[in-house]
Amino acid sequence: MGELFGAGPERAYAERSARLTEAGVAVWDVLASSVRPGSMDSSIDLATATPNDFRSLFAAEPQIHLVCFNGQSAAKLFDRLVAPTLENGSNTVEYRTLPSTSPAHAAMNFEQKLRRWRIVAAAAGNNKGE
Repeated sequence: MGELFGAGPERAYAERSARLTEAGVAVWDVLASSVRPGSMDSSIDLATATPNDFRSLFAAEPQIHLVCFNGQSAAKLFDRLVAPTLENGSNTVEYRTLPSTSPAHAAMNFEQKLRRWRIVAAAAGNNKGE
């Protein structure tokens, strides 16, 4: 988000949030809460996982047309815990799984990841004025 929207960690949280909001980008975790000993997504205790309410989000924000997942783990959690709660065919949201921005995901370097993440900037640019 730093490279794409000038919302990098060198800025205060409020300023980063404002820049993303102005660009038409929202950042929201798939899970509202869970127990995760350690920092690896694979350590998430699924029995304690509570998803965020995407159904209400999509109802309140019908202009959302693209949801990008920060890595495979987020996409799999969404498919397992959120997708079954959504009405089939009721929205036109496109879903994309992007490479994790975590440094632990070393299969791609930063530039390769950034190229894939540019879809977010392109989609935000298409939203301006809506």
